[in-house]
Amino acid sequence: MKKLLFIFLLITQVFFAQSGFETGNSLYQKGKYEQAVSAYESVLATKKQSAELYFNLANCYFKLNKVAPAIYNYQKALLLNPEDSEIKNNLKFAQKLTIDEVKEVPKVGFSKWIHDLTSTFHYNTWAWISVGFSTLFLLFFLGYYFSQTALYKRIFFFGMFVLLFLLSISISAAIKEKNNFDNEKPAIVFAEMILVKSEPQTASSTVFTLHEGTTVYVLEKVDNWKKIELIDGTQGWIEKTAIKEVK
Repeated sequence: MKKLLFIFLLITQVFFAQSGFETGNSLYQKGKYEQAVSAYESVLATKKQSAELYFNLANCYFKLNKVAPAIYNYQKALLLNPEDSEIKNNLKFAQKLTIDEVKEVPKVGFSKWIHDLTSTFHYNTWAWISVGFSTLFLLFFLGYYFSQTALYKRIFFFGMFVLLFLLSISISAAIKEKNNFDNEKPAIVFAEMILVKSEPQTASSTVFTLHEGTTVYVLEKVDNWKKIELIDGTQGWIEKTAIKEVK
């Protein structure tokens, strides 16, 4: 009986989630963005989520000129579908509406080369590339093992070493990107304007000011304060209610 009740509740949740999503889409097409937001948020309230849901919700907020919620939901969508170019493009448009201009500190030398290489793909993509190289390595090994001529054996043997080298690079890139993903804690400033302090207390000196929509990275937490860092390396303490973490 409990199992039947659970299945019924699950089916009901899925039905209402799908209904809410379709209702939101219909309202969005009619230009009723605030009502569409309510419909999409009702779906999220059922613990159902998808990249498309967050993307559509972000589009609604963008149409309503609500910068912080738009950027926040675009980034939530990217977490679920990191390779989607449309989400990335819309996120860039939304970020252009922010007031704060924070320039990333450029990497130089070997570290820049490594970063450019590993950041080319998401860690899941690197993992699938590793699977591909592993499969090719196995095929080359079989080719080497069953080859009857010395020429083919040399070709397959050399190919095995090349694939082993590429496999090690792809696995290393996957591990590095996964570590970056796990360690990074992006958050969006939701306060219209907030003073960032040098210490986790209101009486401390102000380091700089941030505005709605700016992306920060949370380093640590102390009571009602969070230590943040910008992409230019600047750090400070901000009230936790002023930001919303993406993951």
